[in-house]
Amino acid sequence: MSGVNPWSVYQSLTRDPSQVKRVERGVLRRILTYARPYKALVVAFLITLVFASLLTVAQPLLFRQIVDNGISQGNATLVTVLALCIAGLAILDALVGVIGRWYSARIGEGLIFDLRTQVYGHVQEQSIAFFTRAQTGALVSRLNSDVIGAQQAFTSTLSGVVGNVITVTIVLITMFILSWQVTILSLILVPLFLFPARWMGRRLQSLTKEQMTVNAQMSTQMTERFNVAGALLVTLFGRSRDEKSDFSGRAARVRDAGISIAMANRWFFTALLLVGSIATAVAYGVGGNLVISGAITLGTLLALVALLAQLYGPLTALSNVRIDVMTALVSFERVFEVLDLPPLVRQSPSAVPVPSGPLGVTFDHVAFRYPTASEVSLASLESVARAEEPRGEAAVLHDITFTAEPGQLVALVGPSGAGKTTITALIPRLYDATSGSVRVGDVDVRDLELESLRGAIGVVTQDAHMFHDTIGANLRYARPEATDEQIREALRGAHILDLIDSLPNGLDTVVGDRGYRLSGGEKQRIAIARLLLKAPRVVILDEATAHLDSESEAAVQEALSTALSGRTSIVIAHRLSTIRQADVILVIEDGRIVERGSHDELLARSGLYATLHATQFTD
Repeated sequence: MSGVNPWSVYQSLTRDPSQVKRVERGVLRRILTYARPYKALVVAFLITLVFASLLTVAQPLLFRQIVDNGISQGNATLVTVLALCIAGLAILDALVGVIGRWYSARIGEGLIFDLRTQVYGHVQEQSIAFFTRAQTGALVSRLNSDVIGAQQAFTSTLSGVVGNVITVTIVLITMFILSWQVTILSLILVPLFLFPARWMGRRLQSLTKEQMTVNAQMSTQMTERFNVAGALLVTLFGRSRDEKSDFSGRAARVRDAGISIAMANRWFFTALLLVGSIATAVAYGVGGNLVISGAITLGTLLALVALLAQLYGPLTALSNVRIDVMTALVSFERVFEVLDLPPLVRQSPSAVPVPSGPLGVTFDHVAFRYPTASEVSLASLESVARAEEPRGEAAVLHDITFTAEPGQLVALVGPSGAGKTTITALIPRLYDATSGSVRVGDVDVRDLELESLRGAIGVVTQDAHMFHDTIGANLRYARPEATDEQIREALRGAHILDLIDSLPNGLDTVVGDRGYRLSGGEKQRIAIARLLLKAPRVVILDEATAHLDSESEAAVQEALSTALSGRTSIVIAHRLSTIRQADVILVIEDGRIVERGSHDELLARSGLYATLHATQFTD
């Protein structure tokens, strides 16, 4: 059965019907908007499919002519001409296949590019609240498997459905014209194959689903153990042997499922080929008697057998066409779910750039609570959203009012969980205040252009993130056009230039996963150099020295003095010794400012600040 593609039939039978559901009509209309740029390519692609189907029928008909009018008549010239025509059709069929594949690839890969870039850009516009609840793996799946599934609607499914319909129609019409008796008897065998094939398909589907589940678990284990933090945890707890045993168990389940799939697959292909062979035998048996009786010619019989080989594969694939189409459409719907998520923090149409010159920061009676999953619009994405966080229900900031004048250093201190980091998150609009207003340069941050606002603010956290790239690339993330001299100047200001110069590869040194090849102090100073390269007018430091030893802290503090010079600075401090020279210290407790003043003033009041100070400096 040369016309049957067992693999495509197998794929159609192993699609998971649980993923097929009712698709809204609006999804179909929306899909057409993505197809519009490729309209000419789609039309050309369909034309190649029709042409390829016609070629499928043309060759058997030429075989018929060779036998009936060439060989049986002793016409050697006709046999030679028709043989050359068949060879020419084979070459043409190959060219049409290549052209069709190019159209298919151009449409499919173009669609993947459009969807991926749009989804990636849209996800990047989401607020931090989105990422605190979204599962990274699920988002990546939307960018990969779901986008590819959507692409199949325009390539595999489109070509499969249209091509198979055209092929079956043309082949059946031709076969009925040649001999309706042989055609009907051959089609009687179709149900004898389809019903067992569907049963086998469900079995293959179950095994494939099990294999994919175990594979996912195995991949998760490898991903978590093959990064620095995971490998370190396994080593420190001495669990290497247990990890190997656990992984071996999962790998064994994948192996066993693979063996079962291979055997079920073999039985499936055997059944498919067996039915084709029986159908061929029936065609020869019935058709042979018709040839003997003179009802049809020998050439007609050979043409019928050749056409029969082109029939069973497309018929079987079309029996699953609804699952194929609906699966592709569901993939589109899942992609659209992400694209339809409205950003929680949006830029106003009338937004203005940040004013020029030094910038002050003002909080005016600000209250805030973390948004719920429904407010982040993640409630509908069950495969992406994490469980709701209880803190999203209650306010975490209450009536926060203060001003950091241009060039001032304002320090935030208080117990863990008091709301210090939340206050700083409102300045670059990682979140929006629930009530009250946050102003930068005397303009409400909600009225400022987001890119301009975030370009004017620099942040260094206690665990500065580094991409798995070179030191130079991590620094240029703040300023892509920076020259090497500007980078060296920033490193000099961060008091780490000598160390970088001492490395064999200098700026081309790869920092490793999340910068693990660097010490904590080195990472912090590179983060400060990145901030200096950005040259922001407002600096936010979130406990930048909290986890450093005394020597590293001293080096980072020296670098920070350069970074904060002349800039409006808001510093969250755990070690109170680092903020003694602050212009204003705000003491935060339970989301409220309970004390404010200079270091000496707050000590004299014997309040919470004095208690925190005494706790740290008792010895």
